[in-house]
Amino acid sequence: MLASMATDWATISALATAGGTLVLAVATFSSVRSSNRSARVAEQALLVNVRPLLMPSRLEDTAQKINWFDQHWTSLQGARASVELENGRVYLAASLRNAGAGVAIIHGWHAYTTPQLENRALPEVDEFRPQTRDLYVPSGDVGFWQAAVRDDSDPQYTEFVEAVEQRRFFVVSLLYSDQEGGQRTISRFLLSPTSDSSEWLFSVNRHHNLDRPDPR
Repeated sequence: MLASMATDWATISALATAGGTLVLAVATFSSVRSSNRSARVAEQALLVNVRPLLMPSRLEDTAQKINWFDQHWTSLQGARASVELENGRVYLAASLRNAGAGVAIIHGWHAYTTPQLENRALPEVDEFRPQTRDLYVPSGDVGFWQAAVRDDSDPQYTEFVEAVEQRRFFVVSLLYSDQEGGQRTISRFLLSPTSDSSEWLFSVNRHHNLDRPDPR
């Protein structure tokens, strides 16, 4: 009988140890899950704090005077674009505002012209033309985008020249990121001619996320 009691105590002790180990494992698992969740929340908060979002500037925003390396100059009013044909060269520019929390770095642009608005597929990243200089737009402030097509052998040269002369719509997509090169975004804008032959309005169509899920 003593041997039986000893065996029972040994079993009870083993079960208690196993139960304690299981409780500790569950607690550890819960703690790790909670830590991972907290880390993801902290990472997401950090990304939001450096995430840019480019929009057209406001009508009341200060005018910006910008130039190209060939000494062509233009003045950009708030919420306006500049579309000019001079000496056989097409100059494009637009006034931007960064509505996001982080600095925006514009990496490239893609454009096409159309006599009437239509919904085309988003261009692939390798279809974007690179900027010849770094363009930064500070958080909560205004900046600009600029580009030019000077070579008549460019595949889109004739298209752009005719669009300026006939005052057709320019649909421009900008590829940009945060200051670390992450959170890449493509924003599609519209350059619209007005009844004033020298004025073009600038509006946004849609934003697309490349490195995270789209909001829609």
